[in-house]
Amino acid sequence: MEHNAVITTDLDQLKLFSRGKVRDVYEVGDSLLIITTDRISAFDVIMTDPVPEKGKILTQMSSFWFREMEDIIANHLITTDINELPEECTPYKRILEGRSMLVRKAAALPVECVVRGYLSGSGWKDYCSEGAVSGVSLPPGLKESARLPEPIFTPSTKAEAGQHDAPMTRGEMEELIGRDMAERVIDASMRIYNRARTIAGKGGIIIADTKMEFGTVAGELILIDELLTPDSSRFWPEDDFEEGRPQKSFDKQFLRDYLLSIQWDRKPPAPHLPEDVITGTMEKYKEALRRIVG
Repeated sequence: MEHNAVITTDLDQLKLFSRGKVRDVYEVGDSLLIITTDRISAFDVIMTDPVPEKGKILTQMSSFWFREMEDIIANHLITTDINELPEECTPYKRILEGRSMLVRKAAALPVECVVRGYLSGSGWKDYCSEGAVSGVSLPPGLKESARLPEPIFTPSTKAEAGQHDAPMTRGEMEELIGRDMAERVIDASMRIYNRARTIAGKGGIIIADTKMEFGTVAGELILIDELLTPDSSRFWPEDDFEEGRPQKSFDKQFLRDYLLSIQWDRKPPAPHLPEDVITGTMEKYKEALRRIVG
């Protein structure tokens, strides 16, 4: 299946800015060119096998959500149109088609901004041991996957590649980026989540939680990176939802479940993925796109 997947890019006439778990970023004049590859990571390790078309799905979804949230907060997106890219990108049109975004260069805030509407994943683990998530106390007696009385903001550190993000409290976040900036980030995050929840609900999808990133351009706070994709969110089918157990999902959970089933130690190198796991993951991402974007 690898033959039509983009695993890594080598655009030798452009200056490589950074290479993340999924994205290759190049400098183009004063802007950045973000290319979303078909790499997929789980437990902070990049898998050996790609998921074809994943990069195109994530790009389409992020650009949809950026447009939907423009009146709440500006974002870094300039264009996803291949014909509007600077001239130096022309030799790479075939690779860039459908999976690239030209964006404004921003100074990223050193915080992962997580909003949770449901109790799952690391949030559920923290609640079981402490009755709280990132210092936010929750009512006793909640079950796994429970809908929270109100969505909560639970920031985490932004770790270097290969490291794990660590939860932080609101107070720690304020110390890191300042109280005023923290309040602006939290307000924007909550408004985005609440609107997204309504939009996704029309397609029968529950957004259990999502992770956002912010940056500044000339002092202006903007959204950066990706937004509300299956890579950065938990998407659950509403018609199968039931408290007290893990949920089916349109995101990476399918892959994580497979890796847990083979008792992989979560250290590189990643195991090779069977064809049905690759295909199954791709289908879940496609279904999320279809239900949300149409």
